[in-house]
Amino acid sequence: MKTGLVLEGGAMRALFSVGVMDVMMEQHVEFDGAIGVSAGAAFGCNYKSHQPERALRYNLKYCRDPRYCSFRSLIQTGDLFGADFCYHEIPEKLDPFDEETFNQSPMEFHLVCTDLKTGRAVYHPCDEISPQTLEWMRASASMPLASRIVEIDGYKLLDGGIADSIPLRYFEQLGYTRNVVVLTQPPDYVKQKNKALPLIRFAYRKYPKFIEAAARRHLLYNAATQYVREKARQGEVFVIQPEKALPIGHVEHHPEKLQTIYQIGRQTTLKNLEALKQFLNAPSKE
Repeated sequence: MKTGLVLEGGAMRALFSVGVMDVMMEQHVEFDGAIGVSAGAAFGCNYKSHQPERALRYNLKYCRDPRYCSFRSLIQTGDLFGADFCYHEIPEKLDPFDEETFNQSPMEFHLVCTDLKTGRAVYHPCDEISPQTLEWMRASASMPLASRIVEIDGYKLLDGGIADSIPLRYFEQLGYTRNVVVLTQPPDYVKQKNKALPLIRFAYRKYPKFIEAAARRHLLYNAATQYVREKARQGEVFVIQPEKALPIGHVEHHPEKLQTIYQIGRQTTLKNLEALKQFLNAPSKE
């Protein structure tokens, strides 16, 4: 039996997931593997490097820095979240990522991107940290209309959430039969059709398959959450998610709001900690 951690994205909503992961790391909850989408990948990699509070720390410190996230960055570089600052300056110099621990950890780590040519998900294993790995992480978190297309290994990639926001089925295919799924939306959330679809159709008119994927994203997302709920009812999945909508948008420049979302994640996990441990330690049904 392999245990897995599945991390939804959601930009700054994913500070909720950071709070969840920090409690689990502090409680020495271990997984055989994890998979993250978008911000779930960018923040979730700290689980494999075992660096609790790192994602919170640099978000609080740099959320007001225009190099981190700003419309100035979008205009000057094509990326709302500055690519060089977020994926090189911070992890390499300002708040170093523990590459050695990540590389030596037996825990697998995967991320999800969307292929513009096919409109399909690309699942990428991150065995060790390298400049190329950081580019894959950037691709996973590159939101349409707010990021440049990331070209790597022959792919043209953007946000993994377009093609597979909650990659539970994929992880099950890899043999992960007992999974903890961290969602950043509440139980009653139903995704609606993207209001920016006309802009997406224009901006990515060279990539009709990607446009098709963006147009049906809400349908895929709602089907994925229904699948997660069904697996939870069967006792194969443990879900951690906020009880109500998180009071934060995709972009946030106020540290106190980021701290609030993080604390909601911590409190939610502490509330469910014993049930979580029982789920992970229960005998296999096989």
